[in-house]
Amino acid sequence: MSSWVTDWSTQAACRTTDPDELFVQGAAQNRAKAVCTGCPVRTECLADALDNRVEFGVWGGMTERERRALLRRRPTVTSWRRLLETARAEYEGYAVPFDEACAAEDVPQVAASAG
Repeated sequence: MSSWVTDWSTQAACRTTDPDELFVQGAAQNRAKAVCTGCPVRTECLADALDNRVEFGVWGGMTERERRALLRRRPTVTSWRRLLETARAEYEGYAVPFDEACAAEDVPQVAASAG
């Protein structure tokens, strides 16, 4: 079971990568996304990018276009961290405190897609 890592950037797979390699366009984005494969803090990175509406670069294995599309599909999510942390916990079979600010209907959809 893994717990949420708040200082995720110190454990990121990309921490030793040239930052310019993560802020690319076109086919180079697939190479940048490959850096995220197997990253132990990929979910934390993605949640941070979504919560802060980061517009450029590959974060958590998603391009800016993919993140914008996700934000458009899920406009009612108030905290991606809370949603993804809860979904991870449910997927891995352990409980985390559930904050009422996270809409209950959000969690099953994400948890179902995680499997």
